[in-house]
Amino acid sequence: MSKKYIIGVDGGSQSSKVVIFDLEGNIVCEGKEDLQPMSLPEPGIVEHPNDDLWDSIVIASKKAMERFSGNVEDIIGLGLCTIRFCRALLKEDGTLASPVMSWMDTRVSKPYEHLNPSVKYVTTTSGYIAHRFTGNFNDTAANYQGQWPIDTDSWQWSEDPAVQKDFNIPLEMLFNLQMPGTVLGEVTEAACKATGIPMGIPVVATANDKAVEALGAGSLSQNTALVSLGTYIAAMVHGHENPKNTTNFWTNFASIPDNYLYESYGIRRGMWTVSWIKNLLGDEIALKAEALGIPAEEYLNREAEKVPAGSNGLMTVLDWLAPAHLPFKKGLMIGFDGRHTGAHIYRSILEAIALTMKNHADAMCAELDIELENIIISGGGSNSALFMQIFADVFGVSASRNEVNGSASLGSAICAAVAVGAYDNYEIAIEKMVRIRDTFSPIKENTDLYKRMNNEVFKDITVYTDEVLKKSYPIFG
Repeated sequence: MSKKYIIGVDGGSQSSKVVIFDLEGNIVCEGKEDLQPMSLPEPGIVEHPNDDLWDSIVIASKKAMERFSGNVEDIIGLGLCTIRFCRALLKEDGTLASPVMSWMDTRVSKPYEHLNPSVKYVTTTSGYIAHRFTGNFNDTAANYQGQWPIDTDSWQWSEDPAVQKDFNIPLEMLFNLQMPGTVLGEVTEAACKATGIPMGIPVVATANDKAVEALGAGSLSQNTALVSLGTYIAAMVHGHENPKNTTNFWTNFASIPDNYLYESYGIRRGMWTVSWIKNLLGDEIALKAEALGIPAEEYLNREAEKVPAGSNGLMTVLDWLAPAHLPFKKGLMIGFDGRHTGAHIYRSILEAIALTMKNHADAMCAELDIELENIIISGGGSNSALFMQIFADVFGVSASRNEVNGSASLGSAICAAVAVGAYDNYEIAIEKMVRIRDTFSPIKENTDLYKRMNNEVFKDITVYTDEVLKKSYPIFG
């Protein structure tokens, strides 16, 4: 019997990745294409230029297929995951009526306004990309967070006329909703010619990108949190109930039908800040790293490992992107003295990410009345052993990373594997396809220090600094 393969598509905020897996979850080959810089034509408008989301998937798909050495007839399915909280306006033929609105666009946080008469459909990025692959107007129900008239109990469009009126999207302008793990359609001849992906293979519904990432990380227990290290950083746990009007977390759809994903408050421009400080420290770091034959970030990690836990009192507040309702907030670092170096600054940012997410996760778990037993870290930042140890020390529980740390593509493949019958259910698929790479245990003295630092200082910094920033905001914006 020939070996079978699944394609996992991960259309992210910064790049599109197309990964081909075998049924044991091993990466066979992959293609990646960075997205173009966002278009910012006026304040509040943030768009993906041209047809960038689809074009980048086309290029990434071609790269993956060119590298695939197996028999294309043994590719049995494609799982599709894309960015959440975006809005795509389509013409009657399914082409874009205007550029896709980013999740950072202020329009996506408001009810739809029908300003362009050529718009026939209003959908998500997953709906649009699914249409490009299949020609159908089907979409996963599990990518409808935000301003959509969806009933989160039934996973279908609300039948309440008042709800429909509030969101201002007539039902005839919306796609047909399907559950995660169901087939949205098959790859068309046109999509095959564009991407190189075989015509006729099933295209499978997944969910919102964070939920798919949680599935690909294997975190199905309510006592295991996934901390997703991306442009936006969040902590998540799975559950079976649909709590509403929560205070310290959001209830989202999970990648498993009729299950939910509880998501803590997060950090905007989270891992972006790590890249920012790496670039800010400049050419000297790059040259030293090059001399050692290692990436600049690895050089910074090695230097930061020499810095004691707590960064000798240097603390960072990660408000590099202020929320709309608190525009005065700014990122800041406090506690400098003569001991501090670039390595201290770098480590302080890593510690701030872990401490901030610890506080958000604790608030979520307290409201859910659960206690975390361990955490899984996903995303490129998990490649840093230093960062993994900081997370274990700050959370005070073991922190694991998986062999596949970009888990949205693997989560897509898991959904597809279940949909096409390769595995009977998600639990078996996870058991077969997800493997832990290694686990970091907390170092008690570091955990004790971080606990004291957090409880006595870090948690309350913004109580004082916000008052200063409120005064500086009218001057500097």
